[in-house]
Amino acid sequence: MSETDPHEFLRTDPDLGPLVDEHGELTVEPHPEPFERLVVSIVNQQLSVQSAAAIRERLFDRFEVTPAGLLAADDDALADVGLSGQKIRYVRNVAERFEDGLSVERLHDLDDDAVVAELTEITGIGDWTAKMFLIFCLGREDVFPVEDLGIRRGMEELYGEATRAEMVETAERWHPYRSYASRYLWRVVD
Repeated sequence: MSETDPHEFLRTDPDLGPLVDEHGELTVEPHPEPFERLVVSIVNQQLSVQSAAAIRERLFDRFEVTPAGLLAADDDALADVGLSGQKIRYVRNVAERFEDGLSVERLHDLDDDAVVAELTEITGIGDWTAKMFLIFCLGREDVFPVEDLGIRRGMEELYGEATRAEMVETAERWHPYRSYASRYLWRVVD
């Protein structure tokens, strides 16, 4: 971890500096409930912000969002809150891995690529979900989730049309704070 303040670092960037001033000092911190956050990432997959929020609210209101709680839930009840059959399987896959001993403490000790490799072995978790876990569960400071539509739209807003590879190349200038930069890119399109 660098000793430079991420906000001061990003303020030196001509494109992100004004966003830091406009939106304040956004944080990147570990989440106290990584399983819940991983379930939220699965719910959010390929849904509008509004649809995902409605499903999340119903899911958290009706169920104990723990590995045991979701494994005990009836498929029809999970479908009633808005989860598709596919997402029910994905949530159960994650719950089973946590029940079988997937250790967030061990994931904390792995580098980013190893965490992505470990998580993407679980059916239902792809690169996007694994990167959301790195940022929002483990609090990793240097992740650039170019797979995210909001990130790509934010990049296009600031820099115009570009390929994903070009976006990744542009984001190199924000190393070692690309997660913070990503938070500001999301704000561009929020």
